[in-house]
Amino acid sequence: MSHNTFGHLFRFTTWGESHGPAIGCVVDGCPPGLELSEADIQPFMDARKPGTSRFVTQRKEPDEVKILSGIFEGRTTGTPISLLIENKDQRSKDYSEIKTRYRPGHADFTYDAKYGIRDYRGGGRSSARETASRVAAGAIARKIIGSNIQIRGAVIQIGTSMIDGDNWDWKQVSQNPFWCPDAATAKDWENYLDETRKSGNSIGAIVEVHAEGVPAGWGEPVYGKLDSDIANGLMSINAAKGVEIGAGFASAAYTGVENADEIRMTDGKPQFLTNNSGGILGGISNGDTIIARMAIKPTSSILTEVRSINAQGDEIDVRTKGRHDPCVGIRAVPVAEAMLACVLADHKLRHRGQTGR
Repeated sequence: MSHNTFGHLFRFTTWGESHGPAIGCVVDGCPPGLELSEADIQPFMDARKPGTSRFVTQRKEPDEVKILSGIFEGRTTGTPISLLIENKDQRSKDYSEIKTRYRPGHADFTYDAKYGIRDYRGGGRSSARETASRVAAGAIARKIIGSNIQIRGAVIQIGTSMIDGDNWDWKQVSQNPFWCPDAATAKDWENYLDETRKSGNSIGAIVEVHAEGVPAGWGEPVYGKLDSDIANGLMSINAAKGVEIGAGFASAAYTGVENADEIRMTDGKPQFLTNNSGGILGGISNGDTIIARMAIKPTSSILTEVRSINAQGDEIDVRTKGRHDPCVGIRAVPVAEAMLACVLADHKLRHRGQTGR
């Protein structure tokens, strides 16, 4: 049970390592007849790729995706879709010093403990490089859920600096390198991350993703709840350490009255006056915007020496050379969007299979 596959009716299996010749995925369960080409996938790959600003890793990867199967005359055939993304800018020598050393906070120790062997070059399979394959799969998932559903994400906190929610402007997300919806906070983050990067350290972040236009009724209780599958998808992303839906942990301090998303009728349709539920009740979508947040820990590969051990059990100090994100949460936004799209595509197909609509 290698667990390299995600989903039920809409499924994808990722493969490849950070410093191997290529990475990619196989998407299965995509309905036939959908228009699909590399051009539909590439914009999402470009949004995630490294080297786009001084605030992310300077590894230069074009991340050009190639479709190898499952498409005929520009349309999906219903058969597995194989996607290839070549690695172009590996620098494996940067990792020679940690060949037998474990980076604290990274998966080095646990991969060695589980398999008895690990690819130390960039973290191998545990590297965030793997998420490029998820983004490619997410682009196909968006085709399945349709253009009426809009998925978008933003970084709402870096370290201790949080945005002002009253200044939220989706247009700002594409106007700065942080995916930040608050223009004023984005300017503050420039100095914050410059100082973090120059000090040889890293910092964590919180990413928020929305899905607007999801109809009421998607979700499979009791053990296939939509929110539990969203949490599963987001928690599977590298460096994710926590997920909440809607009000999340804050709801523990609410009263029943405060937490209640009261309902009224507007133009003959139910309208929720608040959205503490994050668009999901009883594991089933209620038609409101689905909102999820994901906490991303600081990048484990840092230039500052920290205490650790090596494979022989010796106590050592370790630091990591190479090109790394001072805040990996910045590039997690397209990945979170992709995983949300994949979950929704899966649940759309499951809902149709169960109810016929």
